[in-house]
Order: sequence, then structure tokens, then C-alpha cells
Amino acid sequence: MTLFYRFAQFLSWLYFKFFHRLEVIGADNIPLTGAFILASNHQSYFDPPALGCKLPRNLHYFARDTLFFWPLGFLIRNLNSIPVNRSQLDIATLKRVLKVLKSGDPLLVFPEGTRSPDGQIQSGKKGIGLLLAKSQSDVLPAKVVGGFQVLGKGMLIPRIGRKLVVTYGPLLRFESLDPGKSDPLRYETIANRVLDAIGKI
Repeated sequence: MTLFYRFAQFLSWLYFKFFHRLEVIGADNIPLTGAFILASNHQSYFDPPALGCKLPRNLHYFARDTLFFWPLGFLIRNLNSIPVNRSQLDIATLKRVLKVLKSGDPLLVFPEGTRSPDGQIQSGKKGIGLLLAKSQSDVLPAKVVGGFQVLGKGMLIPRIGRKLVVTYGPLLRFESLDPGKSDPLRYETIANRVLDAIGKI
């Protein structure tokens, strides 16, 4: 974890704590060592920094490939962001992600693929199922509450004073999510099981 990343974490925490009364629940569920996929619902652009600001790990993030231009590209690259084409998980991106996980670092993934239009949890995309099947990583489910009210889809200015709550659930072993290679809908099943776990937090 670089000094720049730690500084960004601290600034994010200060902002969320003082302007949105950030509350973090279940921090003791966060593994202190080893790779895992942090899977969360997706309510706003604030979700990544809110989920990562109190996580004591070198968390990596997906970011839309069109965001990687100067100077924003320089900033998000130094915050462990990985460029991804939202329409598909290409081989180069998959290899880079697997390398991150193999190194022992965690990765944030939003199983819904994009922000919720109404704050409710949407259906999952099979991309996370593919990623989990290839990496066989354990999953730390998380739930953000209040993000839609703070900066939901369509909002341009965050609503100061609205409360934000981040909850980390118990770690899920990959074996408990995987129906096996014989399942013709294996990736979809894995994705739905992850989303079910998020919804129960």
C-alpha cells in the first residue's frame, strides 16, 4: 500500500465521516491477509471510496476504461484502478485481475455491473461468476446503505448530511458459491448466490 493510497483513504474517510456520518459495521469480518473479492451492491459513485476508506488492505478497483485519460487516468491508476470495458471482461483484464489476486491483494467488484437506478439491488451479471470460477477466490460480501440518497444515479451534487452505512458480512468460501462445472448456468448461479448474500446483510 503506497503512501499516496493511504493519504487518499484518510481524506475519503474524513469526508464521509464529517459530511455523511459514515458508520462502518462488521470490520472484524475483513481478512487481514490473503486475497479475496469484496462484492457489494452499487448505489453511487461514492461506493468505491466508502467501501475502501476503512479497509486495512491494498484494495484494487475496476474503473471504466474511458476514464483513463490525463489527469484523471494518472490519479485512478495510482489508486489501484484497473481499466475494464463494461461490455465484456476481456482476456487481458482477466489476466491482470488474476495476477492481483495471486499476489494476495483484494479486489472490489460490483456484481450488478452498474449503479442501481432506484437504490434497490438489481440482478447479477455473470462476469463475477466467471471471475470467481477462474480465481476460486473467497468473497467478502458488503452492503452500502444510504449511497443512493447521497449521490444516486442522475444526481450531480452529493446531499450533505445524509447518512452512509457500510456493512461487511462474514467471508464466503468459494466452495459454498460454486454449483460445479456440470451446471450449465454456473456463472449466473455463482453471481446470484453472491447477490443473495449481500441482500441478507
